[in-house]
Amino acid sequence: MAPPLYSAQLHPGRGLGFFALGTSLHDTLTRIKSEPVKFPKIDLKYDVKQPLAVPTIVELPANGIRFRFDGPEQRLRLIEIIDFTKNHVYVKQGGDKERDLVRPEVANEITGPSFKHIYQRFLGPTYAGEYIKQSGVYILSYPGVAFTFPMKESDYSPNKDIISLIPANEAATSMAIFSGESWAHACKTLWTEVLPSIKTHPPLAKTKDASADEVSLVKIHGGGKLQLFRKWTKNSFWIFLGETTPQQIVHELGPPDSIYYKNDQRMIIHRNRATSNNLDLPKGGDFKQDDLTDTDLSSHPASDDSSREEAIEDDDFTTSTEERFLNYFHQGFDILISTRTDPSETPPSQIGDKIVPGPTVRSGSSSRLVATKIVLHGNVPGSYPFNRHRRCRWEIAYLSPSADKGSMATSETPFSEVEESLREEWKSVYASESEAKQKQRGMVLNRGWGDSPGSSIELLGGWEDTSAGGHHRGGRKKYDGTEDSTTTLYGFPGLVFEVLKNGFVSAVTVF
Repeated sequence: MAPPLYSAQLHPGRGLGFFALGTSLHDTLTRIKSEPVKFPKIDLKYDVKQPLAVPTIVELPANGIRFRFDGPEQRLRLIEIIDFTKNHVYVKQGGDKERDLVRPEVANEITGPSFKHIYQRFLGPTYAGEYIKQSGVYILSYPGVAFTFPMKESDYSPNKDIISLIPANEAATSMAIFSGESWAHACKTLWTEVLPSIKTHPPLAKTKDASADEVSLVKIHGGGKLQLFRKWTKNSFWIFLGETTPQQIVHELGPPDSIYYKNDQRMIIHRNRATSNNLDLPKGGDFKQDDLTDTDLSSHPASDDSSREEAIEDDDFTTSTEERFLNYFHQGFDILISTRTDPSETPPSQIGDKIVPGPTVRSGSSSRLVATKIVLHGNVPGSYPFNRHRRCRWEIAYLSPSADKGSMATSETPFSEVEESLREEWKSVYASESEAKQKQRGMVLNRGWGDSPGSSIELLGGWEDTSAGGHHRGGRKKYDGTEDSTTTLYGFPGLVFEVLKNGFVSAVTVF
């Protein structure tokens, strides 16, 4: 049985229905998965070797819609209607009068809207479009929306006006929604333009959404100091590991999406096994067993008694003495709240640097719970925990830009380059080069083997299906061979990286 026809208002230059340009890949997939009857099938396409450089595509075959997201930010840049018979698109004119893209009386007779209908009844007159010789199509462009018409090269002439070029009854084969005055203009900045806040998108602007602005970038300054920049603003705030309280975090970010308490019974197996595992881990403050463990533990969903609703309604969750992770799925990170521990050492290049501030208010008693770790998630397509969190972009601010590559170590940098810069930064803290290599070597783990008795279920994780953005659905996440479940962990002072087979960072823990 065919799904109900998806009906949505067209907002040229802004979005289609509740799908707004600029929305994250995580939020878009979360919304789609929340309505399986309306959107029964999802096709995800990405480049395995360059998942953060090549756009990610989400296609809804049953609805005739396709979404394109840029690689680095994973922001929705382009919405396409590729089958007009599987959806109902309309615009609103004065007095809230609706005009349909495909006229209802002929919807079953044609494959798309005719040129005459678009020109006369839907959007009105427009300037001449653009002929794409390689594709054999003519792009009829309006501000923020464009239509594709098939056209033979022999039929095109730059001397003809638009009325002479396209027959009145010619049906469009696709429609694109983008940000820009015309398609020709938008193509130049389609993947890099800073889009306006999604809160100004008409359907969203009418809702009472008091959520905090997204964090667009986290700068890691070393020594447990992180600077978080907000999307669409110039504002930032600091988290000082070992000092920042949960009350301060909630004040800046709002309530977490869920809370994961570290006394969960699933922790016991690993705690009992920790002393018997001969992992030969480096000693010292730069790479500890708990740091390894927490790279995965923080991404586990909240247990049934720690849902987002309880997190919001329970006024005492920031004053409880129980250790827990504050899961911010829609921000792209998790924060461990525990008893105060000293943060990692200051990077050698930052010693004596007074530019990076320290905490202005100390948290008082040493037994009081504070932020001690933060896990930044990459949401790399193809990775095992894909779509648990929104992609969080980061930058290691204390590393100098590479002389030959001219860029800092960022969330988009291949780990081999990040590793090289970190080894150079921290080489002075090791007694010898052999000691540095010993402490910086990688550990391989596989998330897809499940919670068998021979594995550390805390380390591997993946019990519940949280691919819809962290909302518990009551079913196990099954490894079907499509995810990259084998990763490698690398440790440096204050940092643990989880690296995929293609060399990109899936997550980084800062402590």
